[in-house]
Amino acid sequence: MAKSGSGRPGGSNAKGGSAGRGGPAGRSSGGRPGGAKGGKGSSSAAAQRAIRGARGSSSALRNTLLPAAIIIVIAAVVVVGIVLSRGGSSTAATVPETQQDSSSALLAKTSSTLSGQTVDGVSSNDMEQLVFHIHAHLAIYINGTQKLLPYGIGIVPPYQLQTIPAGNPSAGTSFVAGGSKFYWLHTHDETGVIHIESPKQETFTLGQFFDEWMQQLGPNQVGPNSGKVIAYVNGKPFTGNPRDIPLAAHNVIQLDIGKDVPPAPFTFPAGE
Repeated sequence: MAKSGSGRPGGSNAKGGSAGRGGPAGRSSGGRPGGAKGGKGSSSAAAQRAIRGARGSSSALRNTLLPAAIIIVIAAVVVVGIVLSRGGSSTAATVPETQQDSSSALLAKTSSTLSGQTVDGVSSNDMEQLVFHIHAHLAIYINGTQKLLPYGIGIVPPYQLQTIPAGNPSAGTSFVAGGSKFYWLHTHDETGVIHIESPKQETFTLGQFFDEWMQQLGPNQVGPNSGKVIAYVNGKPFTGNPRDIPLAAHNVIQLDIGKDVPPAPFTFPAGE
């Protein structure tokens, strides 16, 4: 009888009532009333039901919270992506108005989207590179009027500006003496001199310079101006695509749209 009532709630009640294992039926009901056994079984069953109910509630809670958590995570990822994309576009250093070349004679202003990223194979460094250091000159005429290159093409602001002293080309205008980054192709002033300063010897083209400037160049386009392009290199006509004109040492390049202007010579400053 002790075995029939121990360790198995619920199932022991039925076994205790069996004459085959518990002995005479009368003894099975003596000393431990059947009602007491039933009470323990009921309590155990109730406890099990409570546990199952709690587990069910927990499962339901998990089923409710898990999708909500997934939605929150997805939303957070989207927000972070938007912030990063905005932050990425804002990394470009914008030239302050007080430092912007605002001459009315410019073909176009400097690009506000350069932050040091490589453009058409042209990279940048924190300092000017002198391993390969040459200069070329570019003059542009639109309908017979010369258009200037702005200072600071290929130099990431903020600028360190100086005034060109009297007795020099473009005297009284600004010269960019410093910036946060220098592209291998850049301009310091409005003279039209293109500085080619690279950590390795390489042949760059006028097309790469215009790409870095974020201006169009082709057989029928120079910056914002369209029309058939007449090109000269060192006083001689260039019949190919002007994008392919090499920026070789002391190349004197001229681009005309609308009127064929006789090519003018250019004297490079001493040391250039």
